[in-house]
Amino acid sequence: MTDISAQQTLKRRSYNWRVVDIVVAALIAVAGGVIFWAWSQGAHLISAPVNALYPPLTGLYAGGWMIPAVLGMLIIRKPGAALFCETVAATGELMMGSQYGTTVLISGLLQGLGAELVFAAFRYKKFNLPVALLAGAGAGLFCGLNDSFLPWGWNIAYAPADKLAYIVFTAISGAVIAGALSWLATRGLAKTGVLSSFASRKAAAEPVFS
Repeated sequence: MTDISAQQTLKRRSYNWRVVDIVVAALIAVAGGVIFWAWSQGAHLISAPVNALYPPLTGLYAGGWMIPAVLGMLIIRKPGAALFCETVAATGELMMGSQYGTTVLISGLLQGLGAELVFAAFRYKKFNLPVALLAGAGAGLFCGLNDSFLPWGWNIAYAPADKLAYIVFTAISGAVIAGALSWLATRGLAKTGVLSSFASRKAAAEPVFS
C-alpha cells in the first residue's frame, strides 16, 4: 500500500507546474502574441476577396490564432497549459495593438478552453497526432461559436447555414493549422534536444496514432 501511495503521489506531482514550465509557457505565449498580431494583419488583407467569394470561408484562416494553445500543451503537458498559453498570447496581441480590440481576450480564453477540454478528456496522457488534431478542432469550434453567436461576434448577422459553415471551417482550420503544425513542431523541437526538461522530450519517437 505504501508503494502504491508513493506512486500516486509522484503521479500527482508530475502535474505540478515548475518554474521552467512557467517560463517556457510564457515564451510560447509571447511568441504566440506576435503570431496573432501578424495573423490579424493577414486576415485584414484577405478579408475583402474572401468575403466577395463566400464570407464563411474566412474561417479557414482562423487556425493561426490557436497555435499557442495546442503547441503549449504538447510541449508542457500540464493541466492548464493550453488555456494559459492561448490567453496570454491574446493579451500580447492586445498590447501590440489588435484591430479586434479587447474581444481578442475573450477569443483567446475560449479557444484555449476548447483545446484544454480535449486534452483533459484524455486525462492529459495522450499527445499523439489524433489528439492534437482534435485539440485544434476544439479550439476552432469554440472560435466559430464565439464569432457566430456571442454579442460581439463578427458573424452574428450570418444566416444559420452560413454560421454552421463558418464553424465547420474554423474547426477544420484549427485541426490542420494549430493541431497538425503544432504536433510537427513539437516533434521537430524534440529532435534538437531543447525539450530535454519536459515530458515531451521524446516526442519525436512517440507513436503517431497510439
